[in-house]
Amino acid sequence: MAKKKNNKPMLSPATKLGMIALLIPIAITVYVLTFFAWKELQTLPIFEKLVQQKAIEEIQQHFDMKIPEQYIPVYVAAEEEYGVPWTLLAAHHRIETRFSTVKSMVSSAGAEGHMQFMPCTFVGWQHPTCAGLGKGNITKNELMNPETIAKYGGYGVDANGDGIADPYDIEDAVFSAANYLSKYGAATGNIKKAVYQYNHSEKYVEDVLYYYQLYDDFHDELQAAVLLHEEK
Repeated sequence: MAKKKNNKPMLSPATKLGMIALLIPIAITVYVLTFFAWKELQTLPIFEKLVQQKAIEEIQQHFDMKIPEQYIPVYVAAEEEYGVPWTLLAAHHRIETRFSTVKSMVSSAGAEGHMQFMPCTFVGWQHPTCAGLGKGNITKNELMNPETIAKYGGYGVDANGDGIADPYDIEDAVFSAANYLSKYGAATGNIKKAVYQYNHSEKYVEDVLYYYQLYDDFHDELQAAVLLHEEK
């Protein structure tokens, strides 16, 4: 004889509706608490820093070689001082020494440092040994002495206030380049003229302007993201 199945009592429709009515406000409460917890989490410095870093990385993907983040505040400070777009300074740095990654910071022609200044341009063409391409016979002490630079009308700048104008110091080099480009019109919009004065080569001008325009498309976004990232 077959056993009868013990069917469990089913919940009545009224009971089900009652349970649903109880669960709905609980679900809403959980959702609201989760939403506000997520919003609060987004205000934490570590979270903001991750978001900013992601924004920087997304922008940098547009470039064949990333702009080192530690240099951007230097470019921006030089722009504030001399009015030369920081993106133009970055473009010069990219072309001159590939953001200071070249093996030798002295060119075959004798240009020196991060931004490749000829000694006579850095210390001043009024120096008695300056002629030709501008290598001159300038001692290290003369090259980096702000008083000597002022005497001979050079473009070297002591940007960090340590008493020397050093083409091998990134701040001094970038500020010196900004000083030079500003004097030849970059601060007032004569970008091409200033770049040509920096290096009398049409190919050089073309290359610098290519990167300048590429970087300048992201001028504000990259500057804001990096500077905010630095502050955190």
